[in-house]
Amino acid sequence: MRHFLTLKDFTKNEILEMITLAQQIKAQTKSKNFVPYMEKQTLGMIFEKSSTRTRVSFETGIYQLGGIGLFLSSNDIQLGRGEPMKDTARVISRMVDMVMIRTFEQSNIEEFAKYSKVPVVNGLTDSYHPVQLMTDYLTMLECGIEKPVVAYVGDGNNMTHSWLMLSAKLGFELRVATPKGYECDPQIVQEALNFAKESGANISFGYDPKEAVKGANVVTTDTWVSMGQEDEKEERLKAFEGFIVDSKLMSLTQKDSIFLHCLPAYRGYEVSEEVFEKHANEIFLEAENRLHAQKGIMVWLDRHRED
Repeated sequence: MRHFLTLKDFTKNEILEMITLAQQIKAQTKSKNFVPYMEKQTLGMIFEKSSTRTRVSFETGIYQLGGIGLFLSSNDIQLGRGEPMKDTARVISRMVDMVMIRTFEQSNIEEFAKYSKVPVVNGLTDSYHPVQLMTDYLTMLECGIEKPVVAYVGDGNNMTHSWLMLSAKLGFELRVATPKGYECDPQIVQEALNFAKESGANISFGYDPKEAVKGANVVTTDTWVSMGQEDEKEERLKAFEGFIVDSKLMSLTQKDSIFLHCLPAYRGYEVSEEVFEKHANEIFLEAENRLHAQKGIMVWLDRHRED
């Protein structure tokens, strides 16, 4: 059984197969040709963390593939009342055809997948956000970026970890700039660097946003205060001073560079209003592509399930 828990579990060819499927299904969708790749299948959607884009994109996506999405929050299932994750997995996976989970610890989704009888998709954990990176790569291709030189400016969080894995698997250049004390998880960094040796990816780390973005053709960032970090807001705002992606920083990039943000975006913090609005077309194309990238992932998993 193949699950989609982190990009490190896939080869370059497998990632590109999913992207190709996403492109094909998006083209069909735009032509109002809704091919029922997953006819009458049910996607169980477990949300321990709330989300706008994740719920709408998965629920719409499975519907467009001919199936139905079942929204389950912690208040709706026994998981929120203390039932072990492995028992929840054993029950739900006998009733649905695929499961998407948006949760906190990566270990939670890994335990669920271990006991699940159906494919499991990571809709976000504190360690990784792989569906977003498939979305971002699809968006880069649509924006004409075939040889990415990516600069990530901000917190060393689940988005950064996922960028590390995408770069390491596909072999493109990634430069990460974080404030001191907010670096990526050292274990994830080492795993990515090991994969990078095989793919030829050039991954570098530093503390200077200007050095990171110089000559890049893709700049990306994320919120400085993620869910569950609200108590650290003032401390984080002070630590991230100088890390805002503004016009001055973007002027150091290649002429036709793009800016990506997984949203929600907080103008005046991680990105300026001017940069956000200048690159709004790219950002909202990226938001739309969550729908299509995730359909590609689901169809690929469905085709690779055990009989």
